[in-house]
Amino acid sequence: MSLLVSKREVFTEAILFFGLKEQIDPRAKGKAGQVSEQMMNDSYIVKERERGISEKTTKAVPLTCHGHSRPITHLSFSPVLDDDQYYLISACKDNNPMLRDGATGDWIGTFIGHKGAVWQARLSADASLAATGSADFSAKIWDTHTGECLHTLTHSHIVRAVAFPPQPRPQLVATGGFEKKLRIFDLSRSSSSNSTSSSPTSPNGSASPPPAPSYEIGPGIHGGPIKSVIWSTETNILITAADDKMVRWWDLRARSPAAQFELEGMLGTCELDNPLSSNPTLSVAAGKSAYFFSGTLPGQLLKKITTSKDIAAVALHAEQRKFVTGGAGDTWVRVYDFDDESELDLQKGHHGPIWTISFSPDGKMYATGSEDGTVKLWKFCSDPYGLWR
Repeated sequence: MSLLVSKREVFTEAILFFGLKEQIDPRAKGKAGQVSEQMMNDSYIVKERERGISEKTTKAVPLTCHGHSRPITHLSFSPVLDDDQYYLISACKDNNPMLRDGATGDWIGTFIGHKGAVWQARLSADASLAATGSADFSAKIWDTHTGECLHTLTHSHIVRAVAFPPQPRPQLVATGGFEKKLRIFDLSRSSSSNSTSSSPTSPNGSASPPPAPSYEIGPGIHGGPIKSVIWSTETNILITAADDKMVRWWDLRARSPAAQFELEGMLGTCELDNPLSSNPTLSVAAGKSAYFFSGTLPGQLLKKITTSKDIAAVALHAEQRKFVTGGAGDTWVRVYDFDDESELDLQKGHHGPIWTISFSPDGKMYATGSEDGTVKLWKFCSDPYGLWR
């Protein structure tokens, strides 16, 4: 069976969970995941004032992805893969990260194993692996084809952030959290196994495989919990954003900061927008401001935009010269013009604060995750796309 299942393949089973004894490739779409039936009651109007697109008003309906039972903490898309598909992973305080078809929001599977809230989840460049960081003092590495937990990386405190290098089937993963430590784990030096078993030996009586070794970058430098870790397109550069209001660019060869920047206000999201482009942008939310840094030149601030609202999450669409924000003070998504900094649109649909925003890899829609426990997909183009016809 192909590892990546065609969108037209549909299973007749109502619900499939990762971890069942009789596993079926979770990339096939179950009927329970069809969010096309959930396109109701959340209509909104998108004012298309994009450069390169004629000005007109288009009615659209956000796709609502149900399934989580507690607030959404993080969303992340995979790149577009060889079969023109891409995937979306969501982290949630219900302990159970979920994998979805990126273009439609169709549920694919749930990773079962964490014992605490999951704060961040990311997919590898080829979407073959997922990494999750949790309040159960662990990070986990998952096989996205089978749902198997390949590695459990034990920490001494809550793990808030995880990151893969931008390469297929990566053998390294970076973590950060309440330890205030940036750690890099070498997965190649630990046999793939689910380390959550309480048994000290394997079934044949031999000792359990050793845990993946790790080393710390810049010990003692972070002055607060690390809330985000980003692996730059330059593989020797890692970016951290912490509650000490500092964004740091780490040179892994020197194991020291190549640059740093102090933010004004409480840190929200910190994400690399359009990472596979020739000119990616690092977007950071802090206080009432959105900061936009070069994705290739450490510490280079491109623009700081201050609004009248607190910003908890921000994402930039560089080609359309627009950015989208969500905040803790209300339940609305705001769309701004990057150049003149004006507010272009207000999108309503969530019933709680919005904590995370991410554009799809092709830029034709964006996803939001809210305190209300739902993920919503919002169309960001004038042409038919996905389930929007």
